[in-house]
Amino acid sequence: MDAALPPGDGVGVFNRVYLSVTEEVGRSLAAGYFGDAAATEDLDVRFAGRYLAAVDAAAAGRRPPACWRPLFAARERARVRPLQFALAGINAHIGHDLALALVDTCRARGAEPPALAADFDRVGLLLTRIEERVREELMPGPDPLEAVDPLTHLVGSWSLLRAREAAWSAFRALWGLRGMPELAAELAERVDASVGLVGRVLLTPLP
Repeated sequence: MDAALPPGDGVGVFNRVYLSVTEEVGRSLAAGYFGDAAATEDLDVRFAGRYLAAVDAAAAGRRPPACWRPLFAARERARVRPLQFALAGINAHIGHDLALALVDTCRARGAEPPALAADFDRVGLLLTRIEERVREELMPGPDPLEAVDPLTHLVGSWSLLRAREAAWSAFRALWGLRGMPELAAELAERVDASVGLVGRVLLTPLP
């Protein structure tokens, strides 16, 4: 996918960021960083699968989840900066896909949410360092300040930490509703829609 997506493609921007994150998690798995490497790897694969399913849906002309639609719709907009594309993809993946992947992992492994909590936090520490690097690499330089200021304001309003906290809360709520599938599906739909709304804001065209 990385080789096939052109440099200016918004999905390609996110894909390159996600590839670097996945490689970093892979190195951490090999180094014994996680308490339960098997469960973390299982979660990582299920998590990635939701992004790849959204890519496949868009490529086939089907509608991806609402959280992903803003990124696919805006992928060729000239007045959207690379950092906006990256954060919109991270927002969709963390805000929606992560909660569902956590539920799927618990179900598949017969585990309860506390079994994933410690390694969830360990991944968060990795992502915080990577987010700082991504912002530094994709943020425009100091000239001209008039063009950069709106971008600084826009991307500064979104927080990876808060998005992960919201994803964990959504996961716990969905897990608590697992015996009531209609309510769980309604909650998942609402999370999807709200994350999509944030994505549209992050992709606001800038002067």
